[in-house]
Amino acid sequence: MKAISLEGLFAKPTTDISSLRTLMKRNRSMSELRHAIGEVEFDTAYDFLRTTAIEMVERGEIDKAIQDVEEIDALITRSGEEDHALLDIHAALLQILTALFIEKEDTEAATATAASVLTLLSQEAKRKDEPFLQILGALLYDIAFLHTQRKEYKQAERELSKALKIFERLAKSNPERYASLHVMALNAATATYRNRVKQAELLAHYQVATSTYLQEVNAGVSEATGRLVDSIKAEGDTLAQMGRHREAMQYYTRALKYLTKIEPDFTLRQLQLSISLGEAMLRVSAMKEKGIHLLNTMLHKATKINATEEHRRIVDILFNARSSSLDILAIWHKIFPK
Repeated sequence: MKAISLEGLFAKPTTDISSLRTLMKRNRSMSELRHAIGEVEFDTAYDFLRTTAIEMVERGEIDKAIQDVEEIDALITRSGEEDHALLDIHAALLQILTALFIEKEDTEAATATAASVLTLLSQEAKRKDEPFLQILGALLYDIAFLHTQRKEYKQAERELSKALKIFERLAKSNPERYASLHVMALNAATATYRNRVKQAELLAHYQVATSTYLQEVNAGVSEATGRLVDSIKAEGDTLAQMGRHREAMQYYTRALKYLTKIEPDFTLRQLQLSISLGEAMLRVSAMKEKGIHLLNTMLHKATKINATEEHRRIVDILFNARSSSLDILAIWHKIFPK
């Protein structure tokens, strides 16, 4: 599944949707289902609709999912003007429909549907309640994916920036529900931002924000943070390959900070990331001794956890570092003094 709001990792249900699922399994009419959805809290309805769409996509029933969403939405909109809560469900259904069209790679339909949601939400632009914000945040996340696919990075950056602010606000009040959304949006931004300075500033800012709810990490946030660690490390690897080792160090260090939040005990993954950090440090003259110290420490840790391949890698790095440290010019001047 594409990295959009329908990805299971983006947001896991935090409400009890069992009654709605039971009703659906009984093959009740869409009209009955629409009434049941209208009677529950918004979060429950949204969780049910998202989860159902995700499961149908995973079963290869994307066309059926689109058809069902459109059918329920048609029933919802008939009485939407009389019921404000149903207007929120209408907007949520259109947002889910946008994601379904993206998953189907129907860009034209996805764009048109996203525009409809934005038009609907813009009618009450000053709203700051949870239903409004989570629909808008998820929609911006999906629209950013569309723009990134088209290599329209400036637009994608703006949308992810707004989505991050929304999810940060929501996560502060309800981390269980929104923390994973915030981390996934940060992950998307890490991969989308073209400017390394802006990218680093973004990570630095939200590292402080996310640390508060990573203290009490749940499975969803842990998985999302693991994805973010991989993205940050990939950026560090790219910088290292470009010879920008000081910047690479910053990315590896930041990735390790996130990783230790979700993996308090030392792991193979931490070892591998620490080796990359140590190797980058060796390339920065002022950090070389610290890099050697870090790699020697990792050598012992690799032995403790029986990481044979990583142990060999560290030995090779240290050997090459000592070999390359020969000062050719100093030897030259000893042979041929001025």
